[in-house]
Amino acid sequence: MSDAAPTPPRISINTLSFLTPGNFPDDDPYAGLEQTLSLFELGERLGFDGAWIRQRHLEHGVGSAAVFLAAASQRTSRVELGTAVIPIGYESPFRLAEDLSMADVLSRGRLQVGLSAGLPPHADLMGHLVFDGDWRTYDLSYGRISRLLENLRGDFLGDADTVIHSPGNTQRPRLQPHSPGLADRIWYGGGSGRSVRWAAEAGVNLLTGNIVFGESTDDFTAAQLALLAEYRRLLDPARRTRVALGRVIVPLDGADRATRQKYRDYAASRYERTLKPQGERRVLFAPDMVGTAEQILERLHADAAVAQSSELRLELPYEFHVEDYEQILHDAVHLIGPELGWVAGASPHVQTPEKLTATA
Repeated sequence: MSDAAPTPPRISINTLSFLTPGNFPDDDPYAGLEQTLSLFELGERLGFDGAWIRQRHLEHGVGSAAVFLAAASQRTSRVELGTAVIPIGYESPFRLAEDLSMADVLSRGRLQVGLSAGLPPHADLMGHLVFDGDWRTYDLSYGRISRLLENLRGDFLGDADTVIHSPGNTQRPRLQPHSPGLADRIWYGGGSGRSVRWAAEAGVNLLTGNIVFGESTDDFTAAQLALLAEYRRLLDPARRTRVALGRVIVPLDGADRATRQKYRDYAASRYERTLKPQGERRVLFAPDMVGTAEQILERLHADAAVAQSSELRLELPYEFHVEDYEQILHDAVHLIGPELGWVAGASPHVQTPEKLTATA
């Protein structure tokens, strides 16, 4: 029997994106939002394939991803514009579809919409502000996303004879503006077996990151591999979907000494949570990848779940400053991405200006 070490999984990343929290100071939200828009511009210049924003309520972050991405669409021309994730519980499936369609048209078909179902964050504080009556009686499940998808597909309302009249126009009614293809760019943030099964059966793309639920194991990687396998097992072979995997990746190479220590302290403060399942739902956390590019690459090549996806998403920490984010993105593009097989501008998914002009 050979004593040779097992061959590490081969990683082949063709799409490299980043996810940023969109922080801003309480007394000057414009400054923070402008920095985040500038970060999207920088990401595009560096060659990233996707720039994603978190949607957060009651926090110093983006409360409306559709509004923010519409603005970002006017500052960029190539990069995919994503949100991870919009809690569907607070949204009207029709009104959100209108907002997303408008933003997608303005971006010329670059939106990637990540969603989650279930009880949304801060529901005890926000529920009565969003819904008339008792919000606990509303359907906050996957069915709300299904209705959003139906609206995005642009079916006409009423029967074949139903029309609406507006100045200078008579037309059959449907969601406007209709953006063909947006329904195929819906993602679900899946961390449990139930959620990935729904995503597969609904035929939507799958987002998975550094948090999953330990339903049958205490091991993060084993749990994530099981979710990926279940999604692919149930997916209709005729349905072409995407799987994108996220990791907190913080390279030290371009940082000064004080910043390097800040990064190490950040990782150390979060390490204990990765040692065992947390809470009643047995939440499992992946350790943050903080180190030199060489150290991070070693960990990525040893990560069996990363090897199961051709799309990698850098999840930027909440606590850092824009200068930190800029350094992290720069190091990731020049020192990490190429060592994973990634080539800037070669993603099969990104709509280049040339492709957009050809299909206009």
